Amino acid sequence: MGIETFDVAVIGAGAAGMFCAATAGARGRRVVLLDHAPAPGAKILISGGGRCNFTNLQVTAANFLSENPHFAKSALAQYTPRDFITLVQAHGIAFHEKRLGQLFCDGSARQIVDMLAGMCAAGGVAIRCGHKVLDVARPDKFLVRTDKGDFAAENLVLATGGLSIPKMGATGFAYDVARQFGLAVTPVRAGLVPLIFTGAEWMQELAGVSFDSVASAGKAAFAEQALFTHRGMSGPAILQISSYWREGEAIAVNTLPGVAAYEWLLEKRAARPKAGLKTVLAEALPARLAAFLAATAADRPMVELGNKALREVAARINRFSITPTGTEGFVKAEVTVGGVATGELSSRTMESRKVPGLFVIGEAVDVTGWLGGYNFQWAWSSGHAAGSVV
Repeated sequence: MGIETFDVAVIGAGAAGMFCAATAGARGRRVVLLDHAPAPGAKILISGGGRCNFTNLQVTAANFLSENPHFAKSALAQYTPRDFITLVQAHGIAFHEKRLGQLFCDGSARQIVDMLAGMCAAGGVAIRCGHKVLDVARPDKFLVRTDKGDFAAENLVLATGGLSIPKMGATGFAYDVARQFGLAVTPVRAGLVPLIFTGAEWMQELAGVSFDSVASAGKAAFAEQALFTHRGMSGPAILQISSYWREGEAIAVNTLPGVAAYEWLLEKRAARPKAGLKTVLAEALPARLAAFLAATAADRPMVELGNKALREVAARINRFSITPTGTEGFVKAEVTVGGVATGELSSRTMESRKVPGLFVIGEAVDVTGWLGGYNFQWAWSSGHAAGSVV
């Protein structure tokens, strides 16, 4: 079996890899796109509840975690959310803003995959799915050995993502190859992932309760819905804060955002002195959560609660602090925090500073976006940056 030769070999047919391959193909480059999965875009298809939250109107570098908070600026400026929106519109894909700038397909995520596949086809990209990469070397050109043949290319792009959702085939492949060529990899951990609270039996009674909140950890804070589960907490606010949370730290949850709970309770006591505390709280919060926050004073009438007691309840309402024992891990994580160190790459092209012709894009890089389309935009932007120069 001979070696097929291309200008560019892209490993990983996800969002970043497909977009990079299509961009390079449109420039007349001979590109092969390799993936072990049977078809391209598997993670795109399940994203956004099957409708693909493909970008966000409010993307800035501040919406990303990285050891270098400025690294993402160049790629994001070169290819913006507006650029991708224009592309989507040109392909006749209808979409809507759900909330907080999040854009979703009206139809199916399949439309995005089909668009990318069509762009690859138009650029003559050879998509080779069902090819398991066995080895990568560089005797002269990059040589990629697979279980179905070998490929040589002047340029190699690593676009295999991180460790999140291993059931879909996620591995540390990009990290291993990066290290093989001498690139540093920052420590990785699960991000956008539910938090667990081992031994917190009281949480079982709140399972299924969702509420508006502001969840915070350190200096980070997110105002979105939170949800109690049988094992801990989830919901958009918790998923967001999980990317910032570090083991051993507490998180704080404001269960009544925008309301100064102590002043509110004082007003309620004056207006309805005979009403029970639990009843009053249940007017603004889910009943089970109200009962939990009221604690031992749940059934006492407001008139019997002094200012000190009301301050204690208010503190629980506006800043309920609890320490997670861990996360649900990469199995439930939407992204991987960390990855190939940004100091190893050009922020303009995503090319290795040490190994000419080696590029790393997408989730494999130490750039992790917030929930809400930011990680897709990083895939498009980083993929475009590399695809424009390979």
